[in-house]
Amino acid sequence: MTEYEAFAIELAREAARVTLPFFRSDLGHEDKGGAAGFDPVTEADKQAEAAIRRLIAARYPDHGVIGEEYGEDRPDAEHVWVLDPIDGTRAFISGLPLWTTLIALCTAGKPTVGVIAQPYLDEIYIGGPSGARLLRGDVETPLAVRSCETLTDAVISTTDPDIFNGAELGAWTQVRATARLARLGCDAYAYAMVAAGKMDLVAETSLKPWDWSALVPVIEAAGGKVVNWRGAAPDDRGQVLAVGDARLIDQALVTLKRAAA
Repeated sequence: MTEYEAFAIELAREAARVTLPFFRSDLGHEDKGGAAGFDPVTEADKQAEAAIRRLIAARYPDHGVIGEEYGEDRPDAEHVWVLDPIDGTRAFISGLPLWTTLIALCTAGKPTVGVIAQPYLDEIYIGGPSGARLLRGDVETPLAVRSCETLTDAVISTTDPDIFNGAELGAWTQVRATARLARLGCDAYAYAMVAAGKMDLVAETSLKPWDWSALVPVIEAAGGKVVNWRGAAPDDRGQVLAVGDARLIDQALVTLKRAAA
């Protein structure tokens, strides 16, 4: 394991130390959505990101940080950590163990190390130069995507069809109608399941860099692929397609490209 991979795991465990006491507790949350709609944030989000940032500043003071809660700090640095302390806040406040902590290291603008951590289940999915693995306590298990040649055999996911606009919803509906099985409401945990060979495809939109950056190294180190709805690398348009088997990309994009931003 590389130095940065080991540090990403250290960051994930520090975030878990902060977030777990809040989970399934009576501590409340705030709605930061306003007129745009319900968008909750918890004290756990804020404290966890602050804790991660402190560790990064102490270990690598020349590195940049981009986080959902506290914005950008040296975003043009060669090495930039991209953080989402609690992805799936709605699941978090609902007591569902499908929320995750997302941590990515981008080098020269490209995600090179990624962590998808689910502290309540004691799971850390990590991908990077040394490969992809699941950590549970002191046990490491290699991660590998599974073969899925056709979309008709695929298990697919999106967090909520309500995230799609009209054209996107039509495209997702056609992909869902073709697939064998669709599961909803999993947030970033669905991407971990792609890397673990349990699911085959995730399609989402309106994602920010902290929502997708960590997913790329985990899935790609496990043998999968993450692209936008045009088939290129994910970007600020926020439309993401992740697959375990690259043969699914063209099949899904037949429909998704029609709604590509």
